[in-house]
Amino acid sequence: RGVAAVGPSSAGSRPRGSLRSQVSARFSTAACCPPSNRTMAHAERTFIAVKPDGVQRGLVGEIIKRFEQKGFRLVALKFLQASEELLKQHYIDLKDRPFFPGLVKYMGSGPVVAMVWEGLNVVKTGRVMLGETNPADSKPGTIRGDFCIQVGRNIIHGSDSVKSAEKEISLWFKPEELVEYKSCAFDWIYE
Repeated sequence: RGVAAVGPSSAGSRPRGSLRSQVSARFSTAACCPPSNRTMAHAERTFIAVKPDGVQRGLVGEIIKRFEQKGFRLVALKFLQASEELLKQHYIDLKDRPFFPGLVKYMGSGPVVAMVWEGLNVVKTGRVMLGETNPADSKPGTIRGDFCIQVGRNIIHGSDSVKSAEKEISLWFKPEELVEYKSCAFDWIYE
């Protein structure tokens, strides 16, 4: 009744599932990610943390999405309630500032999502994506420009230099927690 039958005919039928195995073979990881000798010789890593207000507001997925869409590679992620000791170490450069106790209390007020991202110029580009520390100075299109109003609730932290990224990554992650892999998108992102 106007509907064509799809499937193997009785004459010359193929074993059931062979089309599926052909499709699987055609679109397997090996087919999508052919071996490449190219590597990112100048790849950097940065530390990004979604602060308690960003977690509570359900912005973790949006933040991850923006970094992935930019072409950066996630190499570590953990969801945790940071200890006071860890937070004091993380913000040690600010220990003499009057807002330090409040900052540590705020950062310990709820869970955070700690991440390590990798890519070419990821520290600098990541900072641009975050926007200014004070959301009022952040441009629309940046994370803080789109989602924040006040500096005390600016939802996200990002390393401000390669050196601080190395320090922060080693503070929040053990070396074995950093995953080494080549993304299938690598050859489509980098020349």
